[in-house]
Amino acid sequence: MNFYLTAVLLGLGFASLALGIFISMRIFNIPDITTDGSFTLGGAVTAVLLSQHVSMPVIFVAAFLSGAIAGAMTGFIHTRLKVNALLAGILVMTALYSVNLALMGRSNIPLIDIPTIFSLANFIHGEVAQQAFVLVLFVLLLWQLMGWVLKTDFGLAMRATGNNESMIRALGVNTNRMKIIGLGLANGLTALSGFLITQIQGFADINMGIGIVILGLGSVMIGEIFSKTFSVKSIYVQLIAVIAGSVIFRLILAFALSIGIDPLYLKLVVAAFVLLVVSIPNLKKAND
Repeated sequence: MNFYLTAVLLGLGFASLALGIFISMRIFNIPDITTDGSFTLGGAVTAVLLSQHVSMPVIFVAAFLSGAIAGAMTGFIHTRLKVNALLAGILVMTALYSVNLALMGRSNIPLIDIPTIFSLANFIHGEVAQQAFVLVLFVLLLWQLMGWVLKTDFGLAMRATGNNESMIRALGVNTNRMKIIGLGLANGLTALSGFLITQIQGFADINMGIGIVILGLGSVMIGEIFSKTFSVKSIYVQLIAVIAGSVIFRLILAFALSIGIDPLYLKLVVAAFVLLVVSIPNLKKAND
């Protein structure tokens, strides 16, 4: 039971990552590989500042801004320098490896006996209960905030940029600026996921973000299946479906491990499952 509870907690920790992928890949239709680097960047900033006993609000803001700057750089390279979006993300992700290593000063930073964000819930008995309380509260606040942002005029302009860039540009919206801000927001959310996961697992590692974009994509696709199945139009419901997709994805991986699949092949299982989830909508269209 604790095994699956841990999976749920990790799913909530990765929910911010899934929301970031939702913005970049579903709103802007940009395959943003910066995610791998910005996730680690959020974790690196968190671990370094925690080890120096900086206050939690400052760490939170620093983690978000670091990821947002990385995403904005990708957007700038793509829109201003006219580099393919995929290549722009790869370039920034590659550069972030060195940046993260320089920030950390070593490949791994343990957070043994260092108070984390979960220590704020020390009025609750038990470490798991503290983590669950903070993560649920964090995700609910993030869900409300993101839903509100995407329903404002600015959020509608972002969504319109992804749906019909030519039309929204004709209405006077600077689509290049929208992409830069949107990718900044997406990677800021991804860095917040690194901020949480680092504190859940108790360390930051230079390789913690490798392949993480696949986890986010799988979560988004699971959420999209729910949204399409029930013909969901509300942005709030779409976001909660993505968050649920993140939790379901982690539960599926936990189930794979519980039935005896060697952890050595876990990445293969992840790739196969994401391929299956991505293929289902296309197969349905082919059969219709």
